[in-house]
Amino acid sequence: MNIFLHELKAYRKSTIIWTLSLSALVLVFMSLFPSISKEIDEFKKVLEAFPEPVRQALGIEINTMGSILGFYSYTFVYLTLCGTIQAMIIGISIISKEVREKTADFLLTKPVTRSKIVTSKILAAIISLLITNVIFIAVASLVVSQVKTEDYSVTLFFMISITLLFMQLIFLSLGIVISVVFPKIKSVMAVSLGTVFSFFFIGMFASTTGEGAKRYLSPFKYFDTASIIENGSYELSFIIAGITIIIVSLVVSYIIYAKKDIHGV
Repeated sequence: MNIFLHELKAYRKSTIIWTLSLSALVLVFMSLFPSISKEIDEFKKVLEAFPEPVRQALGIEINTMGSILGFYSYTFVYLTLCGTIQAMIIGISIISKEVREKTADFLLTKPVTRSKIVTSKILAAIISLLITNVIFIAVASLVVSQVKTEDYSVTLFFMISITLLFMQLIFLSLGIVISVVFPKIKSVMAVSLGTVFSFFFIGMFASTTGEGAKRYLSPFKYFDTASIIENGSYELSFIIAGITIIIVSLVVSYIIYAKKDIHGV
């Protein structure tokens, strides 16, 4: 039994749905840009009417909203929100589904180590996310190139877009550790949405306070698109924080799964 191929096939339908959904969203969002760019002065006046804390919470940068990358980076906040939900659902269901579907006993009686089981499942999940990102970035690139009103940096566009994958890996790892610690989760969707939106709102709160240290509380604030556009680089401390979350979550998951009694019923 090839666990990797089995899991990859199991995620096939959801991968297709999420990929199409993200592609459709970026198409809808960016199709608005030509109209907004023509009336950018009026649009900025509308945005200026919002209180500063509200603009910060929503990730609105008035000065860059009229550029294709500025507008893309604003919509990218919500694209990332959807992408992290996808990753969280996969992460939480990756282990817990064996308990919910009562197949844990069958799986664990096979001549395969628990570490190999987890590794195969994780690799299948990562491949699914990679497929989503490759197609999403290709579609986003095509759409942006069609609606642009001026030249833009392809490098900066890619730097912004690839952060989706990094964010997904963070939430995938968080979902995996949750599924290992709480294998009898009855509603994967409820837990996934609750976790993702909690971090999202924490990130919004951190933006309104203006305190940089609070950004570490939410992965949604690890990649400041305005900073990426301005400086052409990521913030190293937040990259390290994200990698730390991924490594610690996966190590803890391996340790707990290797030692924990798992029942199929």
